[in-house]
Amino acid sequence: MSKKLIAYFSASGVTAKVAEKLAEAVGAQIYEIRPEVPYTNADLDWQNKKSRSSVEMDDKSCRPQIADQSADVAGAEVVYIGFPVWWYREPSIIDTFLEAYDFSGKKIVPFCTSGSSGIGDTAKRMQEIVGNGVVLEGKRFPSNVSVNELKMWADSLGL
Repeated sequence: MSKKLIAYFSASGVTAKVAEKLAEAVGAQIYEIRPEVPYTNADLDWQNKKSRSSVEMDDKSCRPQIADQSADVAGAEVVYIGFPVWWYREPSIIDTFLEAYDFSGKKIVPFCTSGSSGIGDTAKRMQEIVGNGVVLEGKRFPSNVSVNELKMWADSLGL
């Protein structure tokens, strides 16, 4: 059995709940990707083009700082990375996380939450960042996904 890590960023708590259920489903350690400067409701106002999240997502080179780098990526063989979909892709803080660690030889599995947007080309973008790790196609989950549904999905990956 491979050692698994669930690393996630959650702006409103929805992704956190799915990450906790996934950790239970696969028996994994869990790590929250926290921004050094927490997001406020105003920061997350996607309808305001001047909000922090809008500005970050408009600049593909933006890398918001993370609060710490204590995720046990080195000790994991499989790293599930969870996030809410922002502008049809992963939030920029996920890119910061990916650049902060060595994913060589790791299997990386993205998972996301969203009311309606899909996961898009996230795996391709993440693969470009991690280089020597292998990013698998991920999946979007609704907030009410069950532990059993997550277990069936994870089992289907053959990891």
